[in-house]
Amino acid sequence: MYKKFSFFLTLVLLLSLLPISSAAVSDKAPFDVNADSAVLMDYNTGTVLYAKNADLALPPASVTKIMTLLLIMEEVDSGNLSLSEEVSVSEYAASMGGSQVYLEPGETMQAEELLKCVIIASANDAAVTLAEKVAGSEEAFVARMNERAAELGMNNTHFENVTGLDDDTTSHLTSAYDIALMSRELISHPTILKYSTIWMDSIRDGAFGLTNTNRLIRFYNGATGLKTGSTSKAGFCISATAEREGLHLIAVIMGSDTRDIRNEAARQLLDYGFANYSIYTSEGGSAGEASVMGGIKDTCGTEYPPFSILLPKGKGKNVTTEVLIPEGIKAPIQKGDRVGSVKYFLDGAVIAEFPVLASENVDKIGFFGIFEKMLGIYLLK
Repeated sequence: MYKKFSFFLTLVLLLSLLPISSAAVSDKAPFDVNADSAVLMDYNTGTVLYAKNADLALPPASVTKIMTLLLIMEEVDSGNLSLSEEVSVSEYAASMGGSQVYLEPGETMQAEELLKCVIIASANDAAVTLAEKVAGSEEAFVARMNERAAELGMNNTHFENVTGLDDDTTSHLTSAYDIALMSRELISHPTILKYSTIWMDSIRDGAFGLTNTNRLIRFYNGATGLKTGSTSKAGFCISATAEREGLHLIAVIMGSDTRDIRNEAARQLLDYGFANYSIYTSEGGSAGEASVMGGIKDTCGTEYPPFSILLPKGKGKNVTTEVLIPEGIKAPIQKGDRVGSVKYFLDGAVIAEFPVLASENVDKIGFFGIFEKMLGIYLLK
């Protein structure tokens, strides 16, 4: 719609949504979580609200599968993998230890069922089966994982497998900040939240039960996901997501001593976020009529885009809006032309500015148009 000034608008929007680097966040915080590292991130803006050793590279255990699931969902959403497709289990995939759904070599299962097994039950055999389906082998899939991590700016991450099993790994590592980045990317695929919010389900026509490894799904108000993990190397880890009143948070915990300590640490971070922050949203829409000079019409409809920003809780009521449209915009005007600006203020300071755009075309008036206008004025006398 908005062809002209699209670069300016895109730049403003990107700046408002750009994740804030963990390097810019102080490790000082109003409390200390019981974990080796932790991050609390706002999903909508990527703003880091809490950080503890955010860039420390540590073993992530099954939280690894967030990247596995991201690549799978990108294949699904691009049309390269159908959720209804039957996928055959290899002997290698069936040999995975740890959390599993006991797939048999040669067994077939729909991609959707395998996806549920990975998300809900953290099944290693299902994760490898899907990886082999997408890339041909686990090794090829892992190469894609590392490429995608680099694209996302996950600078402290290196994957060696798709599961997070780490008995035989040497540098299968990531950081709390990097986990938040890939979690943010994953939950941009709505299908994931459809499954990550399931507490109990089953496969094989009800013969095998699945119970979510993330207890917060059942016991935390607004929980939406996302992935747990634990090994002797990694300790207990989680990327926990939750949403209330439009605020969607990602809490990452790495290296807790027990499952309960991990869950309590995630709960503490989420509680802190919901208690202290909120999302202010402007729906955008019409900015009224702009006066036009030399056009076939004397006015032109205008509009401005929606806008959201993370604010300290209670500050949204202090946001004011100012629309600036100059008098007498010269025709011709094309739909999408910038005709003014809208500014948002918090306690008198500008927090955002966007262009106001024409919502219709107004052609320049010609000789006969001027004549018709003058005649109409004369006849009305």
